[in-house]
Amino acid sequence: MRAGGLRIVSENGDAHIAPVVATDDPKTLGPVDCVIVAVKLWDLEAAAASAKPLIGARTAVVSFQNGIEKDDVLARIVGAEHVVGGVGYIAAKIAEPGVIEQTGRVARAVIGELDGTETERVSAIVQALTAAGIDTQASNAIKKATWEKFVFIVGLSGLTSLIRAPIGPIRENTEARSLLADAMHEVVSLGIASGIDLDPGLADAQVRFCDTVPAQTRASMAVDLERGRRLELPWLSGAVARLGPQFDVDTPVNDIITRALAIYANGAGVAPGPS
Repeated sequence: MRAGGLRIVSENGDAHIAPVVATDDPKTLGPVDCVIVAVKLWDLEAAAASAKPLIGARTAVVSFQNGIEKDDVLARIVGAEHVVGGVGYIAAKIAEPGVIEQTGRVARAVIGELDGTETERVSAIVQALTAAGIDTQASNAIKKATWEKFVFIVGLSGLTSLIRAPIGPIRENTEARSLLADAMHEVVSLGIASGIDLDPGLADAQVRFCDTVPAQTRASMAVDLERGRRLELPWLSGAVARLGPQFDVDTPVNDIITRALAIYANGAGVAPGPS
């Protein structure tokens, strides 16, 4: 990025941003108004710790990561007073160093204080993202919004990874579609049991939403699996399987997804068996 800037390839229009300020040493930047956290979940603790030089008295830290435990981790490391809830809706991948490729046209963000209050910093972040062309809205129920996204991403990541297929064939096959719905229903049940005011019909609504995305859509976890990279499995289906017993919720589909993909969770895959 230092040499060639940042390139974005998208159906919404390509972009080339140059020059950009890019560094692997946050100490060279100093305090900023807002830190956006977008690393994979396994890097969250290290990234949050390394971001401390960026955090001043009024700095907001927003995570657009998947998962329902991310904000708790951030609060522990950078201080709860800095953490603002965030939910992102976009399908994209790093095509090559300095090049981001978006699948589909959706680019939406939801921002909100974790306690539901309206604040100037949330308004400022919403205005900045909106000015950048991102469909952004403030929410006074960001924890609920985080769980709503979690329902979707657990199903999408689990099924596209387990079946090794994009969403198109999965949603068109009766048995695979039923499995997708079951995975999502388990997340809804877990959310309700943990005190989140989710609509009991949310899983079915999210399955119908899957009908509206491009047929070639795959979760980033499925892309990571294909490339032999580490998986976010422990924080997605794995989190559902882990938290289910705590709230007396049965999670058989997510249990199977977690166990079936466990050999790939740390990346590199496994050696092929005898032919």
